Amino acid sequence: MGVDTEDREMEMCITLREHVMDFSYHNLTKIPENLPTQTEYLDVSHNSISRIDEGQLHDLPQLCFLKATHCNLQFISPSAFVNNNQLRILNVSHNLLKSIPDMAIDKLQILDLSRNEYSSYGLPHSFGNLRELKILALGSKTAVTVKLKDFAPLKDGFVQHFIFGDGNVLQQYEPGSLAQLKSLKEVTLNVSFCESFDIFDQILVDLNHTQTQKLSLIQFVPDDCNIVVDPFHLLKHCYGVHNLTITKTWINSTLLVKLLKNVWDSTIKHLTFTDVVYNEDAKFQFPRQNTTSKIESIIADGIRHYQYRYPMFNISMAQATHFTYLKFSGTGMNILPCNMISAVPSLQILDLSDNLLKDQGFWWCPPEKSFRALRHLSLSRNRFIKLDYISQRTREMKLLESLDLSFNSISLTGPCTWSPNLKDLSLSHNNLGNDVFKYLSPHFKRLDLSKTGITSINQDVLSKCPSLTHLILSSNSIQVIPLNLKTPALQALHIDQNAIAYISEGMLNGLPRLDTLVAGKNPFSCTCDSYWFVTGLNKSLLPDWPLDYTCSTPPSFADTSLVHFKPGYLFCHPWLQAVVSLSVLTVVIAVFAVTFYVCDGAWYTKMLWVWIKVKRRARKGEDRLLKCSFRYHAFISYSQHDSAWVDAQLVPTLEGAGLSLCIHERDFVPGQWIVDNIINCVEASYKTIFVLSQSFVQSDWCNYELFFAQHRAITVDQDSVVFILLEPIPPDSLPRKFLKLRTILRKQTYLEWPKDECKKHLFWKSLRSMLQTGSTVMKDVAAGITDSCSLLANQL
Repeated sequence: MGVDTEDREMEMCITLREHVMDFSYHNLTKIPENLPTQTEYLDVSHNSISRIDEGQLHDLPQLCFLKATHCNLQFISPSAFVNNNQLRILNVSHNLLKSIPDMAIDKLQILDLSRNEYSSYGLPHSFGNLRELKILALGSKTAVTVKLKDFAPLKDGFVQHFIFGDGNVLQQYEPGSLAQLKSLKEVTLNVSFCESFDIFDQILVDLNHTQTQKLSLIQFVPDDCNIVVDPFHLLKHCYGVHNLTITKTWINSTLLVKLLKNVWDSTIKHLTFTDVVYNEDAKFQFPRQNTTSKIESIIADGIRHYQYRYPMFNISMAQATHFTYLKFSGTGMNILPCNMISAVPSLQILDLSDNLLKDQGFWWCPPEKSFRALRHLSLSRNRFIKLDYISQRTREMKLLESLDLSFNSISLTGPCTWSPNLKDLSLSHNNLGNDVFKYLSPHFKRLDLSKTGITSINQDVLSKCPSLTHLILSSNSIQVIPLNLKTPALQALHIDQNAIAYISEGMLNGLPRLDTLVAGKNPFSCTCDSYWFVTGLNKSLLPDWPLDYTCSTPPSFADTSLVHFKPGYLFCHPWLQAVVSLSVLTVVIAVFAVTFYVCDGAWYTKMLWVWIKVKRRARKGEDRLLKCSFRYHAFISYSQHDSAWVDAQLVPTLEGAGLSLCIHERDFVPGQWIVDNIINCVEASYKTIFVLSQSFVQSDWCNYELFFAQHRAITVDQDSVVFILLEPIPPDSLPRKFLKLRTILRKQTYLEWPKDECKKHLFWKSLRSMLQTGSTVMKDVAAGITDSCSLLANQL
């Protein structure tokens, strides 16, 4: 199985690149442990793993493809894959298996057991349970016989492609062995039949009992084989075989004549030669045939010739009325055989890729004689140069619809004059740059410009191709797909393997008929730029999703599959973030305002502000308090009408907390002028408390006390006045003589006597904190209250 075949098989299994585990060439002696449970593809080839035992793959329930080639593998446990229910492809070729292992894998579709060392092709009975097995490869140099019972377990199966042999000679074949595989559609025989063409005849007879349409013969005869009989004489009786491929074999004119004569009279429509050695330099003469052949195509891909000169072929295709496709690839051709081409008037497809053709070696053939019916021409991998000259000459091919000029040395040397019938052009893998768009035809429908050095595209260049339905721009250096693309007919766009970081939504606005978008293997940015592509684009447009879509930036997302990138709608729409934030903020403010109002937040805020100011002043006045002496913590100024509250609430509470208070009824010196008593008491007190009410503002003496207290506060630079509001007093309702109080109530914080019992605790705590800002230090301890006390600026 080739590399291309394996790539297609991988696509059957792999959904994400991160599920691929490649441990080939790691010097392993057993299957690695602790593999991710999501592993879908595991390659342990080219190691020294002699056994696959039970339990080694138990933790890989998603395993779909296991490749363990060139491992010196000798044993596979029958229970090795008991937990691998998703296993579809198993390749254990090129190993040392001494017997075909027991297989119990329900969903297995492809099994390659070729190039091992088992001596018998006998299949275990468990193969009868492989109901989904489609491709089976068997081959061992030590197995040289085939018995009827060997393939019996597959007689009720659904194997469609059987690859058999290891290049060695088959010594015995029991008739009917392959006839049991009724579902066969393709058979590949890697067997040498030099001295056993009777076995080949029996195999062909058996294939007539199957559905085989395609037969491939690998290493059919070695170069030293002396062929006497006609090994292909039964081909004319294989009525179901329509495709015959001869691969990796030696051939001469004798064998070629025998092959072509039988193919001519058979139902074979397609004949292919790949990697064949033709070892004669004589002129090849094919006898003229009187019957009409069903042959439609001949492919010669990789024909080697080691003789002195190239052979000359003389073959008449007059009776090959269905012949439409001819391919000569990898033959070293440097000049077109015009006579041969001209002899095939029905030729519609000509493939001359991978040769040494130049402009002069190809265009010397008259187009009107050589290419009368030609519709598709491939000149890929040659040595053509001038695009303008090619365009001019292809105009002479009146029916030409498709032209492949990929992998040449094409240059843009002048204006091109394309035929209006030419619809499909491939210029891939030519260094052309952005100017290539200037040399296109408005009639093109399919255009392949992959790996041509293009760095940008725009509406102006694509407007020259209004009929374009397929545009391939893979493997270039395009960074941005513009938003103004307007190609209404475009159905398929390939922009994979470029430098595109994101694809915007507006790109598809001008592509209403687009049904295929191939954009994988680009350095995608996993940011909000890719939001629409990940969340909004219809993924049915992407045939390679999600396998080939990974993040490149930012570094935290590097190599992460785009399918795992889940950007939030809100996160990627700033305007919506602003709307939501504003709405949430409005709701929060409204809830807070309601809560603040219901829970008397204003009152608690005032109390908190008073407490903070007291603490702040205490820290600032620490040094000053240490130098001052006071007799009382506070002088109480109140109206006689509020004496009941003062006597019942204020005085007991504060003195009960250990504070000394000065009250005029109790502490004024008898016989002393009342104004002197007021001044002395205010100056002997740390604070002056004013109990404010409507009665207070009607008292003249209260006005005096307020005046002296404010004067003292100004002279000693101390905020020593505390206001307690027993009842609301609007500042504007105060008499003119209390203008000072009116200003104070507007600017200075005061305490309100709360009516709610639960708030009174906070009221008393705030008031005590004002009076107990400093620690009390007695200056003169005597009987009763000393002359003064120092209040230190330490918090309670």
